[in-house]
Amino acid sequence: MSTRLTRGGRLIDRSAPVSFTFNGRKMQGFAGDTLAASLLANDQLLVGRSFKYHRPRGIVGSGAEEPNALMGLGTGNRFEPNQRATTTETFDGLVAGSQNHWPSLEFDVGVVNNALARFLPAGFYYKTFIHPRAFWKHVYEPIIRQSAGLGKVPHEPDADTYEQAYGFCDVLVAGGGVAGLTAALAAAKAGKRVWLVEQTGAWGGRAPVDGCEIGGEPAQAWIDATLAALGGMENVTLKTRAMVSGLYDHGYALVYERLADTTPGDGRPRHRLWRMRAGQVITATGAIERPLSFYGNDIPGVMLASAVRDYVVNYAISPGDRTVVVTNNDDAYRTALALFDAGLVVAAVIDARPRADGALPELVREKGIRVLEGRAIAKTHGSKRVTRVSVCAQVGEGAVLEEIPCDCVAMSGGWSPVVHLWSHCGGKLTWDEAFAMFRPDPTRPPLGDKGQPLAVTAGSASGAMTIREVLEDAHAAGGGEGAAPAASGPAEAPMMTAWVMPAGAPTKMRAKMWLDYQNDVKVSDVQLAAREGYTSVEHTKRYTTLGMATDQGKLSNINGLAVLSDALHQPIPATGTTTFRPPYTPISFGAIAGEARGEIFQPLRKTPADAWHDANGAHWEPVGHWRRPFCYRKPGETVHEAVNREVTNTREKLGLLDASTLGKILVKGPDAGKFLDMLYTNMMSNLGIGKCRYGLMCNENGFLMDDGVVVRMSEDSWLCHTTTGGADRIHAWMEDWLQCEWWDWKVYTANLTEQFAQIAVVGPNARKLLEKLGGMDVSKETLPFMTWAAGTLGGFDARIFRISFSGELSYEIAVPASQGRAFWDRLMKEGAELGVMPYGTECLHVLRAEKGFIMIGDESDGTIIPQDLGLSWAISKKKEDYLGKRAQERSHLADPDRWQLVGLETLDGSVIPDGLYFPAEGTNHYGQRNTQGRITSTYYSPTLKKGIAMALVKHGPKRMGEVLEFPDTEGKMIKARICDPVFFDKEGAKQNV
Repeated sequence: MSTRLTRGGRLIDRSAPVSFTFNGRKMQGFAGDTLAASLLANDQLLVGRSFKYHRPRGIVGSGAEEPNALMGLGTGNRFEPNQRATTTETFDGLVAGSQNHWPSLEFDVGVVNNALARFLPAGFYYKTFIHPRAFWKHVYEPIIRQSAGLGKVPHEPDADTYEQAYGFCDVLVAGGGVAGLTAALAAAKAGKRVWLVEQTGAWGGRAPVDGCEIGGEPAQAWIDATLAALGGMENVTLKTRAMVSGLYDHGYALVYERLADTTPGDGRPRHRLWRMRAGQVITATGAIERPLSFYGNDIPGVMLASAVRDYVVNYAISPGDRTVVVTNNDDAYRTALALFDAGLVVAAVIDARPRADGALPELVREKGIRVLEGRAIAKTHGSKRVTRVSVCAQVGEGAVLEEIPCDCVAMSGGWSPVVHLWSHCGGKLTWDEAFAMFRPDPTRPPLGDKGQPLAVTAGSASGAMTIREVLEDAHAAGGGEGAAPAASGPAEAPMMTAWVMPAGAPTKMRAKMWLDYQNDVKVSDVQLAAREGYTSVEHTKRYTTLGMATDQGKLSNINGLAVLSDALHQPIPATGTTTFRPPYTPISFGAIAGEARGEIFQPLRKTPADAWHDANGAHWEPVGHWRRPFCYRKPGETVHEAVNREVTNTREKLGLLDASTLGKILVKGPDAGKFLDMLYTNMMSNLGIGKCRYGLMCNENGFLMDDGVVVRMSEDSWLCHTTTGGADRIHAWMEDWLQCEWWDWKVYTANLTEQFAQIAVVGPNARKLLEKLGGMDVSKETLPFMTWAAGTLGGFDARIFRISFSGELSYEIAVPASQGRAFWDRLMKEGAELGVMPYGTECLHVLRAEKGFIMIGDESDGTIIPQDLGLSWAISKKKEDYLGKRAQERSHLADPDRWQLVGLETLDGSVIPDGLYFPAEGTNHYGQRNTQGRITSTYYSPTLKKGIAMALVKHGPKRMGEVLEFPDTEGKMIKARICDPVFFDKEGAKQNV
């Protein structure tokens, strides 16, 4: 019977009792408890039901490896399902509930599946839910959906907040046991910036539990001294309740920090997700003990030996009055000693090995504890708790030799290094036959950009199995000088693991020997998968669901591999392993989303002058993540009237456009010119300093993806302007190529979009306004078209780009974002006597359409190449290659029948509806009418006093003057003449003055 011991408990504070509820029943615990420890202290062995058969499930482990004790925590808008009781800290007011049962945990009607287990073997759903096909949608699918999952979905919005942060360090150490502490201290003494993160709330790992000594003193004293030393170093950051959930290329890691799980509503973010960049990662993640497979090894009360030891030493819990320890290695004897020292009865140690003569077994014998060598458990008896075990000569072989009454079974099948992080980024494993484990292969580490090891392992994560080996390995991993701290423990000899295979067990017995506790995968299921041809470990995993539960096979994978290998009559290395994927343990959706929720689910980006626009009649439209003025309406004015007014004023007098949203990406470095030549269709490397050039950017398939003006800032620096919606996308595109393909090119990129406010001063009076501000020469001779200059304009730090997207005399002026609003106000004030007027995005579109300038997203839709738009002049004939060049030579893209850009003007002056297709003769093989073109953009031109449009038309440039007739959205026929897409000032006289 589980109870709280009257003494011990190194992690609990007996002076701080806490009250919590489980399934509505009020229980007591202590500060420092995990929920699992508190439940055991209240004799709550039954904590849930398994997924498939709804079998009773008890606590098996004491950490992240726990497959059974999954809880729904909290209530209302602070409810979260599927939380491990073993990693949840008990706090006052905690509300917990078990899952996957109805109507109650003690009586679950779903257990009927257990009686039908012989009809529900591995893969039964693949064979059962196929025929009759008519049943699938209305019979099978509803049942499957109703049965899927374990916990309940929260129904109320989450009341907590979450955040994300960025961190940088030279060395990131994952794991705060003695190995992690040793490695961190060595690295810190070498002057490196170190982050040391520990998943639990306590430092030191297993060493204090196992009774080890370091430097001639108890492990806890050494841990305290080491933490004090690390805490006094400015180059060290220490974090508990923080887990490295995933390790990726280029030293990128995600660290999941739990801040307010035990203090809900205290005002702090509940979780924080750190995006880390580390020069090197040291994975001191320890090892996980494996269970053993025997009949009834899933009955509540059957636990990992190390977990039993943890509950006794750390939390002063008695997992049972009489415990049987079953093992195939020396380490489990530590549990027998811990139980004995706590005054508990160890009925026997059952060791599968023919001889157990190490230091630990001898210590156990000296205590008067029975050690049964060459024995195993034939069967565990009980339903909702263990009552006794039957002992046999080998697993499932021979007659039962004796029965031993007990209420707890502590099992140990050896240890598996936690290699997940090592494997996430490409580290390879090697099979250690002596210890029956996959361990990291130091000759095949994950590699960084320059071929250096991206990660190293330390301690038990490397496969070190004694405290001395752990510290020596960790000291070396941290780059420590001199000798590692001296250490000793009850067993200096390595654990000798004898692998016990259950192949000889009868079929009935194999059907009750469990591998995956949560998904109800048995030894017989894996053997069935092998017989049915699922010889690949990945196929077996999916066929049986082995290792696919929320614990991702932390306890079941190695045992499952052993069973599969035995069934295939091959060694375990030949079978291989499944793929380790991040996160190491589940992280909350809140942490993944961070602050992106509610109104800021998609943050609204605003320019520095946003408040002015809002106060002066801005009619808003979303452009990418930005909000931009569509137009500025005056009282009593329609949107259409406002746009016409803005167009006319800009053509005749002076207009201002807030162009701050345009992308501004700095590209710098010795290879920057070469890099831009590959990104753009035309040459950028030969652009003169102080000059500007319009550029097109295509994807690998040759399709146009962005355009903009590129500016040569200096010998090794270019500034690339992009579309508003393209800034982040194009910057990510650049980084993708630099990191994945051209990683050895010396190029640096920075997205400066929000660092500058940029305002277009447009119209016949544009130069007059800038001359009125003073400070820079903006004359045609000094600053001709497609050049730029930097200086002080009217007291503002400014870059003036002599470019035009309107066909008018135009300057785009960039000032620091902090000066953006003041600069806008100054322009409006000084331009008043020159007829200044702000204009919005629709006026911008009309102006550019009158000049025949394309707009990405209108004239291009992801299927258009520059040649379709008459932009062959922007494709360099001088260079051999650019992204998309070879794709554009494919027959489909070089087809002369591709639709090409033309202008359209309606015969009656009306405006053509947007997006219309032009019909052609005949129908296609789907019976649909053929088309010969489509409208890409269409506007009313107040300058030309008629409707104009741009369109892609088959053989369009050869059909000038032809009249097309097509139905509008109301069924009326519209006639439009094909014309030059440049409707206004074709020679460019106005922009060049």
